Amino acid sequence: MYQRILVATDGSTLSKKAVNSAIALAATCTAELIALKVVPRYPQAYFEGSIPLSAQEIARVEKQWTESAQAQLASVVKQAKAKSVRTQAITVKSDVVSDAIMATAKKHKADLIVMASHGRKGIKRLLLGSETQQVLTHSHIPVLVLR
Repeated sequence: MYQRILVATDGSTLSKKAVNSAIALAATCTAELIALKVVPRYPQAYFEGSIPLSAQEIARVEKQWTESAQAQLASVVKQAKAKSVRTQAITVKSDVVSDAIMATAKKHKADLIVMASHGRKGIKRLLLGSETQQVLTHSHIPVLVLR
């Protein structure tokens, strides 16, 4: 049915449920799992008059984010390996999570994207945005959304 399943994770409890479901589905289909963590490119100052970060501070924060992402993905790989699921762990730097998810799915020829949704409504959805909604709207491959 599916040959490659991409699962996007942010390390949250909700995304861990999506990871578990993706692993179970990959095991059932004997599909390869692509575990993806998107990290921001660099810290940005959002407020007028804020103190800009030095190059060393930016490098330190980026390194911390990358190490955290690698630890999260290592956990996914360990879980998948326990279920005999072949897994690739990929960290991508991008400020637009939805674009990074779709680009990675295309690059690695995934035939399904699995991700979680917080199910926000109203003003929270408007203010916080929805990466899941963007992927659902613009993806050219099937998307499985778990709440």
